[in-house]
Amino acid sequence: MIRKAEFKDLEYVTKIYEDIILHEEQNTKYTAFRLNVYPTKTTAEKALNDNALYVYETGGEVCACIIINQNQPDEYKTIDWRYKSPSNEVVVIHLLCVSPDKSGAGIGKKMVAFAVDEGRQRNCSTIRLDTGGQNTPARYLYEKMGFTIAGTNNMSIGGVIQHNNHLFYEKKITGCRKILYLVNMPDSHPTSYSIRDLVPQRLPPG
Repeated sequence: MIRKAEFKDLEYVTKIYEDIILHEEQNTKYTAFRLNVYPTKTTAEKALNDNALYVYETGGEVCACIIINQNQPDEYKTIDWRYKSPSNEVVVIHLLCVSPDKSGAGIGKKMVAFAVDEGRQRNCSTIRLDTGGQNTPARYLYEKMGFTIAGTNNMSIGGVIQHNNHLFYEKKITGCRKILYLVNMPDSHPTSYSIRDLVPQRLPPG
């Protein structure tokens, strides 16, 4: 189950961050994460306070997390995006992390699909993210799910870790819900309208 994170989840999210870093110290290093530098509990806490932190829970265990918001890092301004969506129609994935002992279980795919749907619910037309060029598992996942590389550049990860050869991905969100504004004037002809009675209604995707 994917749900909004709660305060009680902070220790579990922090442990996922640390477990990934420690696992990579003993195995192949795919991320640029650094222990006690980024990401940290402070990173998760800020996302929680911004209402942007989500977790994947199964059997009472939180084993994955993701940040979904509409905040594009400064480096995104340097990319020649294929989809020229206005900023209010762009949703961004940050820090998709799966506990190492749950790797390969398809959780990452579910989290990305959830993020795309979250963008759709927000009436966004594009979803963007970034990852290191060396992060082959992440690249495979995103490309398999229809993301394409819009450009490359250096990146200040979390504003604290400088990283070269960073990749910037995007995907068009299909089936966005469009807003239809219906107006109604009580006790009048059906074709009469009043701004006072303006009510937003959502159309089905398409």
